[in-house]
Amino acid sequence: MNPAKPGDAARTPWIVGVSGASGTPYAASVLRALIAAGESVDLVVSRASRLTLLDETGISYRDAHWRDDLGEWLSRGADGKPGTFAVDLADVRHWSAGDLAAGPSSGSYPSKGMIIVPASTACVAGVALGLSKDLLQRTASVTLKERRPLVVAVRETPLNGQTLRHLVTLDDAGAAVVPASPGFYAGATHIQDLVDFVAGRVLDAAGVAHGLYRRWAGELGGGGRTG
Repeated sequence: MNPAKPGDAARTPWIVGVSGASGTPYAASVLRALIAAGESVDLVVSRASRLTLLDETGISYRDAHWRDDLGEWLSRGADGKPGTFAVDLADVRHWSAGDLAAGPSSGSYPSKGMIIVPASTACVAGVALGLSKDLLQRTASVTLKERRPLVVAVRETPLNGQTLRHLVTLDDAGAAVVPASPGFYAGATHIQDLVDFVAGRVLDAAGVAHGLYRRWAGELGGGGRTG
């Protein structure tokens, strides 16, 4: 984890959890947008998600080298092209997924809320049942008990009845469930546009300002315009 820095006492981050579902570009887009909005970020990358990240990007995410690995990941576009984005990681803090004594494991640790993106069905089940088997699930449970915003960007299809019941449980507990379902009315012309649409809707649910997609303005045909 990061050492304490001057000014940390006044730091109130968004906590971002990345679980093992396919969809690491969604997480990258959310993280870039939070940083661009001037938000502090605490990051928890589950063990399962590291396998997905390696499969989808070829990047190994390592606790000991997290800053270099995260920088390489966030610099890539959704098409995998490196060097697409420049990102400042100065106000990002990493917590190991296995560290159940980490700051976010306690309700006394300040945060604005938590975003899980993407959220696997196993992660959804763990949070809904309060299992707290790793730091990601424990932090989500803390977020709910402290009545802070929790946004769960579930990425799976089709959804079976058990998962649907778990999602209803999360909704009843106050979480916002945001399926990773891109819309096409914003005039997407590139895979990054579709990824950013989902990331933007996740941030909308969290109440974070962004400019990731063109919003609906009540005018038909707007998505097909090129100029």
